[in-house]
Amino acid sequence: MTVENVVVPREAGGERLDRFVAEHSSVGSRAAAARLIDAGAVVVDGEVRPRAHRVSAGAVVRLTVPEPEQAPLPDEDVEVVHADERLLAVVKPAGLLVHAVPGHAAPTLAAALAGRAGGGPPGRAGIVHRLDRDTSGLLLVARDDDTLRRLQAQLRRRHIRRAYTALVRGRPPSRAGRIEAPIGRDRRDPARQSLDTDHPRDAVTHFELVEALPERSLLRVELETGRTHQIRVHLAAIGHPVVGDPVYGHGAELGLERQFLHASELRFTHPWTGEELRLSAPLPADLEAALGLARSV
Repeated sequence: MTVENVVVPREAGGERLDRFVAEHSSVGSRAAAARLIDAGAVVVDGEVRPRAHRVSAGAVVRLTVPEPEQAPLPDEDVEVVHADERLLAVVKPAGLLVHAVPGHAAPTLAAALAGRAGGGPPGRAGIVHRLDRDTSGLLLVARDDDTLRRLQAQLRRRHIRRAYTALVRGRPPSRAGRIEAPIGRDRRDPARQSLDTDHPRDAVTHFELVEALPERSLLRVELETGRTHQIRVHLAAIGHPVVGDPVYGHGAELGLERQFLHASELRFTHPWTGEELRLSAPLPADLEAALGLARSV
């Protein structure tokens, strides 16, 4: 068992307890959070509370979390594009979970990095930010607790710049744009994120046109905030869903089995040396092949 104590930040005040636990602890999902709460393994300021309890800013949420199942290693080694004594930058392949999901022993990036990175709760491998399972690309990983805290502070202050390559349907009305629209869990479908939500959180996405194709557009997309599914939700909201997106778009096309979204750039200041780092990762083979098809139709 692992005990976690989480202080509710001001911006999370008023959230449901199950949602807060899912998004601010190592449990990883709202369903897993609900199971812990129902089992009495979550207390707020020393008292057991129901799932729908609204947490107050400054409250202390204490969780007793069972150790995650040992996940098998992925079939392929994870590419490392930068490594030093304090941090790593790696390329996550599509289809690989970042962290373990309770009840599922699927391969994870965290398991692949065990022994090479660390920091934070057990089983989290010092991973600073997340990518969806079927999104490929760059992730920043700490090797110790102090580095993790410094990188997370940079992320909160929006000093870590993250850019993605996305292929979308149609063509935006301008060559560059800014999408500012709060998102949160959809009112009717809690598995989706949406602009139609009872718990909106600020979300800002920037995009620029890289290449205009016959029926689609290749975009460079930069996150100002980092909400769950933010790019996919925002681009769908302006009428240009990500190609291949099964949730917010039209599903499989161009031979893809996942959405055309790749975390292609990371820019940040090294938290110990002060060096400005700019890292990049080229498109993987499946996205290159889909892009070739999009250029020909």
